[in-house]
Amino acid sequence: MNPKIRSIRPFIGAKNFAVSRNFYRDLGFEEIILTNNMSYFKMQEVGFYLQDAYVKDWIDNSMVFVEVDDVEEFWRKITTLNLTAKYENVKVVPIKNYDWGKECFVHDPAGILWHFGEFF
Repeated sequence: MNPKIRSIRPFIGAKNFAVSRNFYRDLGFEEIILTNNMSYFKMQEVGFYLQDAYVKDWIDNSMVFVEVDDVEEFWRKITTLNLTAKYENVKVVPIKNYDWGKECFVHDPAGILWHFGEFF
Protein backbone atom coordinates (compact mmCIF):
# COMPACT_ATOMS: atom_id res chain seq x y z
CA MET A 1 0.00 0.00 0.00
CA ASN A 2 1.25 3.47 -0.92
CA PRO A 3 -0.68 6.08 1.06
CA LYS A 4 -1.21 9.44 -0.61
CA ILE A 5 0.68 12.18 1.20
CA ARG A 6 -1.29 15.41 1.31
CA SER A 7 1.06 17.88 3.00
CA ILE A 8 4.05 18.38 5.22
CA ARG A 9 3.75 20.94 8.01
CA PRO A 10 6.89 21.81 9.93
CA PHE A 11 6.76 23.20 13.46
CA ILE A 12 8.82 26.35 13.93
CA GLY A 13 9.43 28.51 16.96
CA ALA A 14 9.28 32.20 17.68
CA LYS A 15 11.41 34.42 19.88
CA ASN A 16 8.48 36.83 20.22
CA PHE A 17 5.26 35.04 19.29
CA ALA A 18 3.20 38.21 18.68
CA VAL A 19 5.85 39.76 16.44
CA SER A 20 6.28 36.56 14.44
CA ARG A 21 2.52 36.21 14.00
CA ASN A 22 2.35 39.74 12.57
CA PHE A 23 5.36 39.08 10.35
CA TYR A 24 3.87 35.96 8.76
CA ARG A 25 0.52 37.65 8.21
CA ASP A 26 2.35 40.55 6.52
CA LEU A 27 4.26 38.05 4.38
CA GLY A 28 0.91 36.83 3.06
CA PHE A 29 0.13 33.78 5.16
CA GLU A 30 -3.35 33.26 6.58
CA GLU A 31 -3.35 32.56 10.33
CA ILE A 32 -5.54 29.97 11.97
CA ILE A 33 -5.25 30.25 15.76
CA LEU A 34 -5.14 26.80 17.35
CA THR A 35 -4.32 27.64 20.97
CA ASN A 36 -2.98 30.68 22.81
CA ASN A 37 0.57 29.52 22.01
CA MET A 38 0.25 27.90 18.57
CA SER A 39 -1.11 28.96 15.18
CA TYR A 40 -1.25 27.34 11.79
CA PHE A 41 -0.18 29.59 8.92
CA LYS A 42 -1.02 28.75 5.33
CA MET A 43 -0.61 30.18 1.87
CA GLN A 44 -2.61 28.28 -0.71
CA GLU A 45 -1.87 24.60 0.05
CA VAL A 46 1.40 25.16 1.97
CA GLY A 47 1.46 25.61 5.72
CA PHE A 48 3.38 25.40 8.97
CA TYR A 49 2.79 25.57 12.70
CA LEU A 50 4.19 28.54 14.63
CA GLN A 51 4.77 27.88 18.32
CA ASP A 52 5.36 30.26 21.17
CA ALA A 53 8.62 28.44 21.88
CA TYR A 54 12.20 29.59 21.57
CA VAL A 55 15.24 27.36 21.76
CA LYS A 56 18.15 29.28 20.29
CA ASP A 57 20.02 26.27 18.86
CA TRP A 58 16.82 24.98 17.26
CA ILE A 59 15.86 28.34 15.75
CA ASP A 60 19.41 29.10 14.58
CA ASN A 61 19.43 25.81 12.66
CA SER A 62 15.91 25.98 11.21
CA MET A 63 15.47 26.44 7.47
CA VAL A 64 12.37 26.03 5.33
CA PHE A 65 12.36 25.76 1.54
CA VAL A 66 9.21 26.83 -0.31
CA GLU A 67 8.98 26.16 -4.03
CA VAL A 68 7.30 28.97 -5.96
CA ASP A 69 6.30 29.17 -9.63
CA ASP A 70 8.04 32.51 -10.23
CA VAL A 71 10.74 33.56 -7.78
CA GLU A 72 11.16 36.95 -9.45
CA GLU A 73 7.48 37.75 -8.92
CA PHE A 74 7.77 36.56 -5.30
CA TRP A 75 10.86 38.75 -4.81
CA ARG A 76 9.02 41.81 -6.14
CA LYS A 77 6.24 41.15 -3.63
CA ILE A 78 8.70 40.80 -0.74
CA THR A 79 10.44 44.07 -1.58
CA THR A 80 7.14 45.99 -1.53
CA LEU A 81 6.40 44.80 2.01
CA ASN A 82 9.33 46.73 3.54
CA LEU A 83 9.80 43.95 6.11
CA THR A 84 13.32 44.97 7.14
CA ALA A 85 12.11 48.41 8.22
CA LYS A 86 9.05 47.07 9.99
CA TYR A 87 10.65 44.15 11.88
CA GLU A 88 13.86 44.01 13.86
CA ASN A 89 16.35 41.29 12.81
CA VAL A 90 14.51 40.53 9.55
CA LYS A 91 16.79 40.19 6.54
CA VAL A 92 15.95 39.67 2.89
CA VAL A 93 18.54 38.47 0.40
CA PRO A 94 18.04 39.00 -3.34
CA ILE A 95 17.69 36.22 -5.87
CA LYS A 96 20.71 34.00 -6.45
CA ASN A 97 21.06 31.84 -9.53
CA TYR A 98 22.30 28.26 -9.34
CA ASP A 99 22.64 25.42 -11.84
CA TRP A 100 19.41 23.86 -10.45
CA GLY A 101 17.31 27.05 -10.33
CA LYS A 102 17.13 30.29 -8.38
CA GLU A 103 16.04 31.44 -4.94
CA CYS A 104 15.76 34.39 -2.61
CA PHE A 105 15.94 34.33 1.17
CA VAL A 106 14.06 35.79 4.13
CA HIS A 107 15.21 35.61 7.75
CA ASP A 108 12.19 35.90 10.06
CA PRO A 109 12.24 37.94 13.31
CA ALA A 110 13.54 34.95 15.31
CA GLY A 111 16.22 34.07 12.75
CA ILE A 112 14.60 31.19 10.85
CA LEU A 113 15.87 31.13 7.28
CA TRP A 114 13.25 30.79 4.57
CA HIS A 115 14.30 29.85 1.02
CA PHE A 116 11.82 30.75 -1.71
CA GLY A 117 12.97 29.00 -4.86
CA GLU A 118 12.13 28.03 -8.39
CA PHE A 119 13.58 24.97 -10.12
CA PHE A 120 14.53 25.02 -13.82
